[in-house]
Amino acid sequence: MALAEQRATGPVTNLPLPRYVSMKANEGNVRRGPSMTHRIDWVFKRRDMPLRITAEHGHWRRVQDRDGAGGWVHYALLSGTRTVIVERDMLTVHARADEAATIVAAFELGVIARLGDCTPNWCRVSAGGYRGWAQKSGLWGVRPDELRD
Repeated sequence: MALAEQRATGPVTNLPLPRYVSMKANEGNVRRGPSMTHRIDWVFKRRDMPLRITAEHGHWRRVQDRDGAGGWVHYALLSGTRTVIVERDMLTVHARADEAATIVAAFELGVIARLGDCTPNWCRVSAGGYRGWAQKSGLWGVRPDELRD
């Protein structure tokens, strides 16, 4: 693997950077820097919202949402549970990871779904009592090259 292709790891957790997590709390302060003394720039108000961690400092994680907005949040507000946001309105969810498979649901733009297994092009998702396979390209919160099982 070329040096540029190697994934960075966080100095605190030794986990890959960037990586995806979700909001554990119903709301969480987003600060300008990694401490309680830094100003609160805004508040994330959506439990289970997927976030991308881009840096670590002590108990703080620098995160971004799907729009690129972010800042520093305390690690206690984050969960390792993986979720995704539907990026394409009426994204079809299939019974199998196959375009020809039966459609079991269609998720609206902005729906937050739990993330399950992922193949190169499909991910298993669940939301609102529905579960199935959606095209990875219609989801934010999973890397294009990410495989999960």
